[in-house]
Amino acid sequence: MTVRGSYQDTGVRCTMLRGGTSRGLFFEAQDLPADPAERNDLLLRLMGTPDPLQIDGLGGATTLTSKIAVVSPSDAPEVDVDYLFLQLGVDEATVSDRQNCGNILAGVGPFAVERGLVAAGDEETAVRIRMVNSDSVAVATFPTPGGRVEYRGDIEIAGVPGAAAPVVLAFTDTEGSATGSLLPTGHVRDTIEGIDATCIDNGMPVVLALAGSFGLTGYESHEELAGDTALLERIDAFRRKAAQLMGMGDVSSASVPKTALLAAPRDGGQVCTRSFIPVRPHTSIGVLGAVSVVTGMLLPGAVGHELTADWPTDTSRVDVEHPTGHLLVDVVVDGATTPPRVVRSGVVRTARKLFDGTAFPRA
Repeated sequence: MTVRGSYQDTGVRCTMLRGGTSRGLFFEAQDLPADPAERNDLLLRLMGTPDPLQIDGLGGATTLTSKIAVVSPSDAPEVDVDYLFLQLGVDEATVSDRQNCGNILAGVGPFAVERGLVAAGDEETAVRIRMVNSDSVAVATFPTPGGRVEYRGDIEIAGVPGAAAPVVLAFTDTEGSATGSLLPTGHVRDTIEGIDATCIDNGMPVVLALAGSFGLTGYESHEELAGDTALLERIDAFRRKAAQLMGMGDVSSASVPKTALLAAPRDGGQVCTRSFIPVRPHTSIGVLGAVSVVTGMLLPGAVGHELTADWPTDTSRVDVEHPTGHLLVDVVVDGATTPPRVVRSGVVRTARKLFDGTAFPRA
């Protein structure tokens, strides 16, 4: 019996969780084929890709709901579990491991406890997670009263209805996650396609530019951006050229780098963002994308640094505005060193288990 046929008959154990503003399928590595090609084929069929509606699978017809977490016990010292993130295409049969996902990361700790990979504490549990994509570590802390994961709570995050329990994510060693360097071009500022840009990688490779450089206000709605075909073509050309300067090669079929356009805040935050994943506009902003945005802005000479002049000096938390609300990140950068060094970065997210059971792939 072929691998394809066997999974059609038996299915595969799967948990679906919402992590932050994304939704994904979570698997233990032992439940998936060891061969990456066979694994990817299975995941595409489970998700219903390629199909813009993903009608015959578990995807939600967007990149935000076509995500995979593969979790396993870790052999790394002082780490509990390994987490491999895979971004699946929607209408194209692509599987990418070239990036992390901080939103899906919010579900990894609870999943690990639910599956017995990590023992729960009596009140809360801290899970040390090695993000395989970048070989960096994050610590997820979340409530586990009585030794059970508690998803109910009073924390609200933009882009998610209702409230849930907090999942506090603290990142370490995320500099150069995909490129090997915090400043992958070697410069704080570059000129790309005639536009001033800062290329930064602190957990997610991102290209920063002012919205005005693209003839935008930075306050356009998601729908306005999505309908501007000429703009999206410019964004794609811009990020492809940036990727070459960042040493990432041809990214025509890759989901990174992302592009983030910056403007002055207008809703009580500290910076207004419009981001693209990688070409389609994001309805909000990715967790690690926001961390990289703020990291870049904190560097003197970087694009957007002028917007930090009025930021408070008694806190390292930064309120990032996006099309559907706000995201609060915590970033400290030591700009006195050469190259600059990230002292810490983190964010508060929420997660919720949606189902746990057996998923069956299409033929």
